[in-house]
Amino acid sequence: MSENAGTEQDGEQAAADEAQTATDDRQAAGDESDRSELVERVAAHDETLADEIAERVADAESTAAEHRERVEELESSLARTRADFENYKDRAEKRREQAAERATASLVEKLTEVRNNLLRALDQDDDADIRPGVESTLETFDRVFEEEGVTPIEPAPGTEVDPTRHEVMVRVESDQPEDTISEVYEPGYETDGSVIEAAKVTVSDGSGYEPDATDSEEAGQSDETADTGDE
Repeated sequence: MSENAGTEQDGEQAAADEAQTATDDRQAAGDESDRSELVERVAAHDETLADEIAERVADAESTAAEHRERVEELESSLARTRADFENYKDRAEKRREQAAERATASLVEKLTEVRNNLLRALDQDDDADIRPGVESTLETFDRVFEEEGVTPIEPAPGTEVDPTRHEVMVRVESDQPEDTISEVYEPGYETDGSVIEAAKVTVSDGSGYEPDATDSEEAGQSDETADTGDE
């Protein structure tokens, strides 16, 4: 919107406000004239009643004026509060953007070290063993993740599947209990309890699972407890 258009709208609004004020003034003047006429007509028959009516009307007008003044104060206070809140939101959004920019710059600065390590590994001769260099780079990467509060999601075999942290790829033959994790296909990552990426896992169909002695003993104890409860 251009500055001239905004000025025109402000002028139109001011004119509308003035017109409304004039209308209100005329209405108030008309009401006052009607009240005066009513009091005069009553006074012609009963001056005491007319005085009482005039007094009550004056009290009512005074109360109405106080109420109007209070309403204007509240409207003004509300307008200031709205303006303050909008300013607060603008400042908060600006601080959030600045914090995000600083966090991004800090992370990029840390990742440059990882990239440089990878470049050095690729600069090795074709017949060179680059595994030590890659392992060192991975250690650097893990350190950056730790500093940023990022932790891998790598559930152990036999762990119960958590749909919020694990993505099941396929059921496989396994020596793990049925419907538990067989192996991690690809680790996931989380930060501050929020999952960034779920771990991709395979789930055991239980076909190769054989309970060991400990499991059998625990199962027997559970059966005995159940029997005792039934008695």
